[in-house]
Amino acid sequence: MNDLQTKKAFLFDLNGTMIDDMDFHIVAWHDILNSLGANISMQRMKEEAYGKNEEVVERILPGRFSLEERQKMGYEKEKVYQAAFKPRLGLIPGLYTFLQNAHHHKIPMAIGSAAINFNIDFVIDNLKLRSLFGAIVSADDVTISKPHPQTYLLCAEKLNIDPADCIVFEDAPKGVESAKNAGMKAVVITTLHEPHEFDQYDNVLMFIEDYTDQRLIGLL
Repeated sequence: MNDLQTKKAFLFDLNGTMIDDMDFHIVAWHDILNSLGANISMQRMKEEAYGKNEEVVERILPGRFSLEERQKMGYEKEKVYQAAFKPRLGLIPGLYTFLQNAHHHKIPMAIGSAAINFNIDFVIDNLKLRSLFGAIVSADDVTISKPHPQTYLLCAEKLNIDPADCIVFEDAPKGVESAKNAGMKAVVITTLHEPHEFDQYDNVLMFIEDYTDQRLIGLL
């Protein structure tokens, strides 16, 4: 763990990483896209639930909708998701304490998410977390989503931290790939995916079930 002591910033994905909500996103997308004739299985929807909303629609129903139509569809999907998830909105166990400890140690933190600001605001304002983060990068801030490195590189730039000095917290293979492409190590929380699904990535520091894992103390 000695090399971890040199890390200077923590970058967090949001959905599935800070809050355990990915099943709600997957179900919302599954219902909406199948209502449009996608005939997609829940397993494939799980695999495709990454990147910008308009990218999700285009991957599953290519060429059928304009960008404006896909963005509107994504916004409607977020309203369905928020209504379903709000009664259960809360941080993954141990995360609030971990964030407070990192803040106490003056470790800069950012959120780098493929969610639109509408969804990020829903989470961080309802949970009163905004003051803990020095930067927030959403789908609205990038031209190419994960696994492209732009999201996490922009987080590092906004924090004025070298990308190599950042640790990314992620739950999805494409997010870990984004971190790797940005030259960053990653901690994987296994809310939705199993460790074997990350076998192709050599930048994973550890797998955790939640933020009560005592190994995280070594990052502070």
